[in-house]
Amino acid sequence: MYGPPPEIDGVTHRYVDLPGVRMHVAEAGGGPPILLLHGWPQHWWIWRKVIPALAENHRVICPDLRGFGWSEAPAGPYEISELAADIVALLDELGFDEVDLIGHDWGGYTGFLLCLGEPRRIRRYLALGIVHPWFEPPQVSPQSLQRSAYQFLLATPLVGEGVLRFAPGFVKLVLRRGAHPDMRWSEEELDCYAQSFRSRDHALASSHVYRSFLTRELPRLKTGYHRSRRSLVPTRILTGEADPVIRTDILVGFMPTI
Repeated sequence: MYGPPPEIDGVTHRYVDLPGVRMHVAEAGGGPPILLLHGWPQHWWIWRKVIPALAENHRVICPDLRGFGWSEAPAGPYEISELAADIVALLDELGFDEVDLIGHDWGGYTGFLLCLGEPRRIRRYLALGIVHPWFEPPQVSPQSLQRSAYQFLLATPLVGEGVLRFAPGFVKLVLRRGAHPDMRWSEEELDCYAQSFRSRDHALASSHVYRSFLTRELPRLKTGYHRSRRSLVPTRILTGEADPVIRTDILVGFMPTI
């Protein structure tokens, strides 16, 4: 990896051995457990500004998903269902029967699959900046291709991992364009994410995540694979007003669906 995790007051770090992967977990506070799942191109550190407040009344658990941050990046297809299975194994290892859950981006989609597959383990769910599994992909348009072009770039064999490893400015650009226009990033913040892809294994893992979504999960969405399934977990979706990808109009139908 590229050095130890950043230090935050009150946050401890440990590594948990799960089937097929060694996972890094940042933890803070005490009380009822709340699990926070990051998205791309981040890791546990995305939660640094909310951890202190949550830790006042909760035990906060922030793992790095398989292939991200300080967790291992083993070979594999990196289907979102695989990421969800890792989290179930993590809850078992940590001894939690159920948790509150917050998920962003890929961590958000992982959270939906957890709610569908393991509803007894999730008390409440807050999904941030992600579509739901009942989403119906719209017809391809120049606008939709423009919004998702980076996904096809990252999913392309060799090209995706090469961009992540050798062009850290790409990750920084994605972060800047994906944030609210008023957001001001420091170079240190951007580097903390961009440098996490210096290793070939981690760059390759991210490429696999996007390739798996575009070639496996997206076709499932188009055919309504999840449409007959219902979530029993109280859930809320939030998306930013300036989000360039997840707009409120594509979330239409969420409430009636579940």
